[in-house]
Amino acid sequence: MLRPCRSLKTSKYFLFAATLSQPKNLINMLAKQLSVFLENKSGRLTEVTDVLGAAGINLSAMSIADNSDFGILRCIVSDPDRAYQVLKEAHFAVKLTDVIGFVCPNVSGSLAVVLRHLSERGIFIEYMYSFANGNVAHVVIRPSDLEACEKALAEKKVELLAANDLYQL
Repeated sequence: MLRPCRSLKTSKYFLFAATLSQPKNLINMLAKQLSVFLENKSGRLTEVTDVLGAAGINLSAMSIADNSDFGILRCIVSDPDRAYQVLKEAHFAVKLTDVIGFVCPNVSGSLAVVLRHLSERGIFIEYMYSFANGNVAHVVIRPSDLEACEKALAEKKVELLAANDLYQL
């Protein structure tokens, strides 16, 4: 059930947070994200998706950043530990990183409200990616301080995504 979240009210925007039946702790709120380092050449992304597909691992979300020599594929997958293993076996440079997922309304300004709360607490966002689905946006962030970020989001009643929920999107 969604309800207005008054602590996130601004003059124009409201954020909504899910009413949680039981508290969630930081351990199950942190999701494992894969970072795969790829040479900038045709076919490398295809190779990664082939390896993951052959292992029955689904990509839930991804982002690619690049420079002139290499790219970094950051992704949320259905089974991060297995994905790490099969990509290593296929000789990819890969690492696992903890990230936080949350939900906000898919309306202008709602993400800005959440990010303002984090920046006011000195929490730097190293990177972020998101995807919208209907009326909500799912956001994945890598903050400078995971614990402080999770606490700040929870205090403002931002709906945090449990790791297993994020893996299954």
